[in-house]
This record gives sequence, C-alpha cells and structure tokens, in this order.
Amino acid sequence: MMNNKWEIIHIPDKPPVPPNQQPTADVFASVIEPKLANTIVRRLNQIAPLENLRHVKRVRKNCIDGGKNQISIILCVALKGENWLEGTPDGILELINAYQLSPFIAKVAKYAALSKEEWEEQCKLWPTSYHPPTYNIDGITGFSEDDSQSIFNFMKVAIELTSSNPFNQIVNAAVIVDPSVRQVIASAYDQTCYEHPSVNNTSGTRFSCQPEICTALQSDANRVEMNEQSILNRIDQCPLSYSGVSCLYPWQWKEKHQYAGKNYAWHPLRHAALVAIENAAARDRHLFPGLGNSGLSIQVDHMQSSSIINPAKRQKIPSEVAEDMTLKACTDGFHSEAVRPYLCTGFDIYLVWEPCAMCAMALVHQRIRRIFYAFPNPNAGALGSVYRLQGEKSLNHHYAVFRILLPEEVFGKKFI
Repeated sequence: MMNNKWEIIHIPDKPPVPPNQQPTADVFASVIEPKLANTIVRRLNQIAPLENLRHVKRVRKNCIDGGKNQISIILCVALKGENWLEGTPDGILELINAYQLSPFIAKVAKYAALSKEEWEEQCKLWPTSYHPPTYNIDGITGFSEDDSQSIFNFMKVAIELTSSNPFNQIVNAAVIVDPSVRQVIASAYDQTCYEHPSVNNTSGTRFSCQPEICTALQSDANRVEMNEQSILNRIDQCPLSYSGVSCLYPWQWKEKHQYAGKNYAWHPLRHAALVAIENAAARDRHLFPGLGNSGLSIQVDHMQSSSIINPAKRQKIPSEVAEDMTLKACTDGFHSEAVRPYLCTGFDIYLVWEPCAMCAMALVHQRIRRIFYAFPNPNAGALGSVYRLQGEKSLNHHYAVFRILLPEEVFGKKFI
C-alpha cells in the first residue's frame, strides 16, 4: 500500500509479540497448605531462587469452589527433556518428601511484560509483576505536531545530503541535532571510498569506487515512484544499486582488490555516522580551543554550529580559561556560556539508512539520546532489522530508536 504521508514509529527494545503469543517457560509447582506458605517460600528462595524469572511471583492464589483459597507455589525451573526426579535439586526433593507435595508442570511467562496488555495475558498463566518504564525519552509515547514537523525537516536535510556527495551514487547520510534548540551540530555522508591523494585528477571531479552502479539508477528518471518494499526488493535483486551505502555492506571494503586501486582508496571506518561524530568533535574543539587536543586534522566540510550546547553533561573549566573562552565566543558569534558538551549527550541523530552494529555501538559510546532512520537495513541493521542493540541490558547507555516512514514523493525522487 502506498504511503502518502510522513509517519514516526517507535522501534521497541524487543520485537513486538502479540500478548497472547508470549514465550513461556516450564516450572515445577505444587499445591500447598496456606499455613506452610511462608516457611516453604523462605526455604525455596535459598535452595532454588528464580534467577532468570524474577518477574514471576512464587505463589499463586486461586479461589476454588466454596470460596476457599488454594495456594500453589513454584518449586523450581523444569529442565526440558529430563525426568523431573533426575533434574530436580536434592533440596527440592527433600521439601517434596517432608510436606508430601504433589508436583506438576506449569507454564509461566519467560520474559517480563513490556505493557499492561502483556502483563494481563501473563497472569492468566501464572501471576507476574509489571513495572512500567521509569524513564520517558521524548517521543516514546508520541510526538506533538510541532515536534513531528521538526523531525521531518531534519530528516529532509539528511535525505538531501545523500545526493550531494561527490561519488555520484546513493550513500548513507547522518545529521546530528541538538533538539533543545533544533539546530544541526554536524553532518556527513559515507566516505568509505575516496579519491586517492596521489592521483592527479585534472577534471576536478572525484572518482567513484564503482561508477558503473549509477547507470541503472540514472536511467530510471521517468520511472514511477517506488514504494518501500520496491526499494527493499531492489536491494535484494540489484545490490550494486545501493553498494555505496556503507552500513548496508559493511564488509565490502574487503573486496577492494577487485577494483582498480590506483584511482581511489578505501577506509572501512568512514561510515556516515562515524564521520558525523568526528565533525561534532571538531566543532567542540573549534568552540573550545582551550580544551583537549587541537592538533588532530579532521575535515569539517559539513559542520554547522548550534547556538546553545546541551546542558546534560558538561566538562569543568578553570575560571581563567572560561573568561577567555566566553570573550572569544562572543566575538565569534557563538553561544557565550563557557561549557563544553560531554560527547554527544542529549543529541539526536538522523540517518537515511538504519546503522550497522559498528555505527550503532559508536552512538552508544557517544551518549546519543535518540536515533531516527528512514530505511531498514536487511543485511546488517543493528536497530530492528537484524539486531536490537537498543535492548542490550549490559550496555551502560541506552537510546530511543524511531523509524520515519517517508511519503512516496520523497523517497521516490531520491532513491530510484
């Protein structure tokens, strides 16, 4: 079905599952006398804690005929493929014998509920706990009309950047934004392939790593607008058309020996997101010359300044340095507050294509707050298509991820 309007979709930490189709786990349970509940629960917590099922309540209370309460208790997790006597810990067997219990296998929810609807379905099997998210990154529960329009405008900037590169092919683009003032901090496009400096290019144009891949796209100028599925089909059927998108083919640089290496060079790390991060760092060094190492040489062709720096985290600056920086900031027309942002804390990034695992992890380290992308990455997508890095509990930072559905008139003109 054709999409004729802009739309923002939140990509959750885990793949959406219908509430009535949630994964389950088998446990051994038994009906017990109510007066024994406290004693047995204390003993079970010592010998068989439910480490991987902390969201599941150990005790279930049912009302049976006559209004009498029946108490059931989870003894331990059932091991699949084994007789329950063979796989049950000795301490559990002792409890069974001591209180003359009659174990049975029950099913419980394998994972904690992410919504109230999931929790209600889980409790039909066995009672669980439900804890709504304590954080609320703007947008997870919806965007205002004003915020939505701002997001669409920044995505348009990223889309325009995909066709402004000198490689004459479709590439990924990244735009880092300070949402507090709605201004671009830095931007970049893929640079995994670039003209080798030793080449004397008298034409003034830059070499494309695979110039032949653009022919098919350029000949399609009169083609009807393609919907999203058509683009995904083209990735599958004609991968050369999008081989310039680094995150779609993050291992392509290994095949550089297949092409004439005299005209250009390859760099496996110059993905759009990583270059944008470098440009954001260069911007900070420009605004705060008294801090950090200013000796690094980084191109900042697409760097744009924000008038306000995000206050989420700031580096402490000596007072005498702050005074000099404030004076210079006022002279240069930058924001006068003498603070330097901590990496990209609090910033958003807009990507035309879903990032690969390398780029997604770099954005974790940079403390990005929200990620917006337009097209999924069926080959190596790390934020919904193949992996969901945003749901990795072991990471020390988590961002919110959103997909922006583009209207036909936008992606039809840019990506066919």
